[in-house]
Amino acid sequence: MYVNNDNYVVEIEDFARRHYIKLFNKKYKKAWDITEQAILRELERVDRLLGFTDKAEKISVANGCCLIKLNFKIADTNISAKSSGNRAIVLVDHTSFVCKILLVYSKNEISPPNETQKWMNNIKLNYPAIWKMFYNKCQED
Repeated sequence: MYVNNDNYVVEIEDFARRHYIKLFNKKYKKAWDITEQAILRELERVDRLLGFTDKAEKISVANGCCLIKLNFKIADTNISAKSSGNRAIVLVDHTSFVCKILLVYSKNEISPPNETQKWMNNIKLNYPAIWKMFYNKCQED
């Protein structure tokens, strides 16, 4: 966990670390360490990230929280964050000033045919409380 008292606290959930980050770490080694630190630093200022860049977008809002999709690039590559296909799904709690990284993935790993359906299913199965908070009416599915 990375903590800075002036900003949001950023946490990486165990599921994200065990499943997806493990693959990035294996593939990119030292470049992943740099990339992970950059993601943590960006998210500690998530309000600025959402307000002044196109790297992150709000997906859903409920109860003082939002889910966002963050586009990121791997350090030392010349591909932009958006076109890299690398994404993080993050829970942002604006009341407690905490960001929780739920998923980190490459679009190529969970697509095709429908990236959104696949990451949403991951949230539904692995983070049921978060799923209920944002998609309660879909819970019976």
